[in-house]
Amino acid sequence: MADGSTIAADTDAALVEVVTFGCRLNAYESEAIRARAAEDGLRNAVVFNTCAVTAEAVRQARQAIRKARRSRPEAKLIVTGCAAQIDPDAFAAMGEVDLVLGNASKAAPGAYVGAEGPRVRVGDIFSVRETAHHLVDGLKDRARAYVEVQNGCDHRCTFCVIPYGRGNSRSAAAGEVVGQARRLVAQGYREVVLTGVDITSWGQDLPGQPTLGQLVARILKLVPELKRLRLSSIDAAEIDPDLMRVIAGDERLQPHLHLSLQAGDDMILKRMKRRHSRADSLKLIDGVRKIRPDTAFGADLIAGFPTETDAMFDNTLSLVEDAGLSYLHVFPFSPRPGTPAARMPQLPRAVVKARAERLRQAGAAALRRHLEARVGRTVHGLVEREGLARAEDFTEVAFEALAQPGQIVALSVTGHDGRKALGSIV
Repeated sequence: MADGSTIAADTDAALVEVVTFGCRLNAYESEAIRARAAEDGLRNAVVFNTCAVTAEAVRQARQAIRKARRSRPEAKLIVTGCAAQIDPDAFAAMGEVDLVLGNASKAAPGAYVGAEGPRVRVGDIFSVRETAHHLVDGLKDRARAYVEVQNGCDHRCTFCVIPYGRGNSRSAAAGEVVGQARRLVAQGYREVVLTGVDITSWGQDLPGQPTLGQLVARILKLVPELKRLRLSSIDAAEIDPDLMRVIAGDERLQPHLHLSLQAGDDMILKRMKRRHSRADSLKLIDGVRKIRPDTAFGADLIAGFPTETDAMFDNTLSLVEDAGLSYLHVFPFSPRPGTPAARMPQLPRAVVKARAERLRQAGAAALRRHLEARVGRTVHGLVEREGLARAEDFTEVAFEALAQPGQIVALSVTGHDGRKALGSIV
C-alpha cells in the first residue's frame, strides 16, 4: 500500500527528499536512492519512488508530484520505481516532472549526476540479469535492518503488473547476503529482515539452485551474533523442506509468516493463476503450527476479483477464521492495464469496496482474537520507538517505560486495545 513516507538526505536549503510509495522493498531501495543521491552530489531535488500495485498507488504518486511542485518550485522532481518503469510516458507527460528513471537505474552509480541526457531513462527491465547492485547499511531511523536477497518475479499472476516493473527473478549470492547480515549486526542491529519481490524463489537462478531455507540456515549458522531473523512476505506455494526444518529448529527465525494467499476460493485462485489451492494454504499453516505452535500468520487477500460470486467471496472470508490468521493486508481489486484480469468481467466498484470492508472487519476481529490470546504472556519485543515494540510473532506491544529503539526488552502483556497489546517491562 502506498504510504508516501519521506526520507530526507540533507537538512539545508538544498534539501533532497525521497518520497516512498508501496512495499518494504521500496522502503529499502529508497535508502539506497538517498545514499546514491548524496554520492552523486544531487541537491535541491525530490525523488519519488513509486508503486504500481494498485491504481490508487499511482494516483497518490501523481498527486504528491503536483503538490511538491507547488511547495518547491525550484526543485528538480525525479520519478522512479515500478509505476515509472511500467508507464514512463505518463509521468514524462506531467509538466512538473524533470526526469523519469527506470527501476534498474534508480540506485546505480551516477544516476543523479548532472542534468544532461534524455529526460526519460527507462530501459528494458527484462534484460537485467543482476540483482540489486547496492546493499545498504540498514534503514535510517529504523530499529531493524533489511537485506534485499532477491528482486523480480518469474510468475505471471493474472492480476499483477509487478513483473513488468521489476523484471524476472534475480537472486543475490548467498555470500553477499551473509556478509551484509554480519555487517549489520556489527553496527548494532539485533533484527534483520530478508526482503524481495518473491523471496521464496531465491536461489533458483543460482548455480546448484539452493533454496531459501538453505540461505536462512546459512545466515543463522555463520552469523551467530544475530538475535532475530525475519522473512518478509512469502509465497505459500514455494516453502521448501529446508525452510520448514529451520522454522522447527532455530528460535532466532521469528515465528511470524506473512503469506501471499490472495484468495480462499479455488476457482478464483485458478483464475488468478496462483499455484496453490485453499487446501494447500490450510495444510501449510497447519504443518507450520505443528512444528512451531507459537507462529502467527498474516496474509494478503484481494476482494472483488473479476467473476467473484458471493459464494466465492464467502470462501475467502471464511479462510480468515479457518486458517487462524492474525494480520490481514486487504486489497480491493484494482484492474491494472495490460494484465489478463483487467480484461475479465469486472464487478461493480461498490461491490468490490463492500467486500473489502467485510474482509477488513474480519481482519480486525482476527487481530482481537490474537491479542486476547497473548494476555498474561511474557514476550520479548524489539523496541521500534519510545513506548512501542514488536514481539517475536509481530504483535505490537505498547508499554510505558524508557527503552531505546533497537533494544530487545521482556514485556508482560496485561491487556490490549483491539489494535495492539498493552504491557510493561518485566
